[in-house]
Amino acid sequence: MRNFDTMSMVKNMDINFDLRNIKEAVTKKNFYIRSLSLIFGVCLLALNYNLFLVPNHFVIGGTSGLALILQKLFSLEPAIFIGLSSVVLVILAFFLLGWDEAKRCLIGSIMYPVFITITKPIATLLVPHFVFDSSLIVTLIAGILYGVSNGLIYKTGFNTGGSDILMKIINKYGRMPEGKAIFFVNLLIMIGGLMVFGVNNFVYSLIILYLSTVLIDRILIGISSSKLFLIYTKEEEKVKTFIMNELNSGVTIFDAKGGYSGEKSHVLMCVVPNKDYYYFKETVLEIDKNAFFVINDCYEVTGGKLRRNLPFN
Repeated sequence: MRNFDTMSMVKNMDINFDLRNIKEAVTKKNFYIRSLSLIFGVCLLALNYNLFLVPNHFVIGGTSGLALILQKLFSLEPAIFIGLSSVVLVILAFFLLGWDEAKRCLIGSIMYPVFITITKPIATLLVPHFVFDSSLIVTLIAGILYGVSNGLIYKTGFNTGGSDILMKIINKYGRMPEGKAIFFVNLLIMIGGLMVFGVNNFVYSLIILYLSTVLIDRILIGISSSKLFLIYTKEEEKVKTFIMNELNSGVTIFDAKGGYSGEKSHVLMCVVPNKDYYYFKETVLEIDKNAFFVINDCYEVTGGKLRRNLPFN
């Protein structure tokens, strides 16, 4: 077994293939279906925000949660704050993370505040018809809608910017794993919600956040935090370069032999976070359309080199 987990070995390889064209091909794949899914997901997310989160002051983190706090303190319209903060964060993403990352956030960052504005009068008409005896019922409905809408959005390979951009900036320059970065950012915002709206709203917000997280994972590819890929490919060096240079992750290569043919070959093993599942799988298939995958749930990753670069620590 050979373990290739150092960046220097890849940088010295003379491998001529255009990763940018491959990434563009992944972006264009199922474009219309993914676009419809993105539009529906953002629309549902915005409607849920106006229909349940805003009237009940549920602060679940992100710029939308911070907008509720500022609305209470300064009477600032949430859509205005979310729109302005999205512009600032996308600009930061462009300069600090690069155009490719900013592009993934750009569409959702524009659509979300627009749909919040569009769905606000619709929500105003519907609010009187959504009166429940228990706040817990409202919380459960809000959590389900929030999880389903975000799951649809993430499944397209895009996001709505906001705290996702902050998470990546902190991960890159603060050397903090993305999971911890998003946890601390949202925790600070939720603590602000606790101070402004009280304990009851804070507890309901936690329930929504937990329920939506479970649903997002299930909609994407299950409930594990990451996936273990075992890959057989004729384009071993190209796939290895993509994993190490693009994902900043390690890859282990096993010596293997075909049971029927007896042909000697290699199998690559790599752990990929759930949110990058679609991007990773489709990119490898663009490199080698005949690549063979075995994909397993991966619930915990311990040890190994380059751990500081892995976003799921």
